[in-house]
Parts: sequence; C-alpha cells; structure tokens
Amino acid sequence: MDNHRTKIIKDKVFLFTVIFISFLAVLPLMAIIIQLIIKGARVVNLHFLLSLPKPPPEGGGILNSLTGTLIIVGIATLIAVPIGLLSGIYLAEFKNRFTRFTEIIVNTLQGVPSIVIGILAYLWIVKPTGKFSGFSGGFALSLMMLPSVIKNTEETIKLIPSSLKEASFALGANYTSTLFKVILPTAMRGILSGVLIGIARIAGETAPLLFTTLGNPYMNINPYKPMDALPLLIFNYVMSPYKAWRDVAWGAALVLVSLVLLLIIIMKMVGKKWTT
Repeated sequence: MDNHRTKIIKDKVFLFTVIFISFLAVLPLMAIIIQLIIKGARVVNLHFLLSLPKPPPEGGGILNSLTGTLIIVGIATLIAVPIGLLSGIYLAEFKNRFTRFTEIIVNTLQGVPSIVIGILAYLWIVKPTGKFSGFSGGFALSLMMLPSVIKNTEETIKLIPSSLKEASFALGANYTSTLFKVILPTAMRGILSGVLIGIARIAGETAPLLFTTLGNPYMNINPYKPMDALPLLIFNYVMSPYKAWRDVAWGAALVLVSLVLLLIIIMKMVGKKWTT
C-alpha cells in the first residue's frame, strides 16, 4: 500500500514538474505576444493596412511593406518548394554517393547564417545585374527555406510503409504512378508541414533583405525593382527618433506575427483535411 502511494506521489510530482517547465518555456512567447498586442493593436486598423508610409514625423501605413512581403515570400516558395520536393523524394528513395553528398550540403545549408546567405545572393544576383530587387530577396529566402522542405519531405517519405509501395507495384503500377498516387498523397501532410516551417522561418528574416531588396517607401509590385518588406520596415522604423514611426514598427510586428499564426492555422486545416 505504501509502495503504491509512493508511486502516485512520484507521478503527481513528475506531472507537476513537466507542466511547470512547459509553462516556463511558453512564458517568454506569451510575454512577446502580450507586448505586441499592447503596443501594436492601438495602431493596427484597416487604414493602417491599406495606406502608404508618410514622411516624418507622421507614421502612415504598411501597404507597400505588406505587399512586398507577400510577393517576396511567394517568390521564395515558388523556387524552394519544387526543388525541395524533388530533392526530398530523391534522398528518400535512392541511396548512392550523390545522395550522401547532397545530404551533407543540405545539412550545411541549414546551419548557414542568414546574413551570409544575403551576401551570397548579393554577389550572385544584385552585383551582376547592378540593381536591388524583390526577386533577389526571394532567391535569398528560398535558400533558407530549402533545407526544411527537403528534410521534412525526405523524413516523411521514409515513414511510409514499404507495403504500400509493394501493393501498388503488385497491382501493375509503375514507379511514376506509385509516386503521384500513393507516396505523395500519403506524405502530403508532412510535406505541407515542411513548407509551413520554411515559410515561418523566412517570413521575419531581415538580414538577407538588407543585401538584396534594399527597401522602397513607395508602392511597388514589380519583383525586378527594389521592394519593401515588413521585416525591413520594422528594422528601420524601430530605431527612428519619431514616436509615430516606432508605433508603426510595433503595428507591423503584430501584423507579421498574425500572418504567421494564420498560416499555421490554414496549413493545419489543409493537412487535416488531406489525411481524412
């Protein structure tokens, strides 16, 4: 009886410890979100989202930065997803010297600092073309997004039971049909999670954009010209001596975090629907 009571006490102590440590881990995130809501919600409204920046000391809106962020992240996604998807499939399905070399490159790329990627994009695109652009920023962010897409695709496909593939082959399907009708639909939730992680990682990156897109206080949807983005606006405005600009920075930060949260919710819903 005493032994049973001791086990119950140990179980409750362990459960309380896990809950307490989990709360401590979430506490900084909660503090950041509360701070963003307190300082950002007072400036975020429809006019703030649909108006352009104004000269100091006025603040204005973030329409150009919001549009630029969507375009740049969209370009990065269009570049990274097809390449990452095909690379992840190849790494999961084939084993040779080239795949081992590719895995080393992917793991190395995953650890490269964002500012280094920004410098590389500057040397590869901005300097040869002689101009900053949204496309160069999207290219830089796609390099940061690639590893998460590749690794999640590879690991998800490896988790698919080999019996599913063998059953498809036994029914007379070739590898291409098995890939598109069995492997990819089964792995789609993991692939979407990889895309989500990649987008969430690059959405708030500032360093690569400093070397590639330069920023633009005017409205621009041409990806081959300088373009503004929310991280750039936050970086520039938060250090401003004007209170109105600092308020805009807080509002832009709240909008950026809200976009990432919305994206997570959408992806979770799509992933859940895909697997049902």
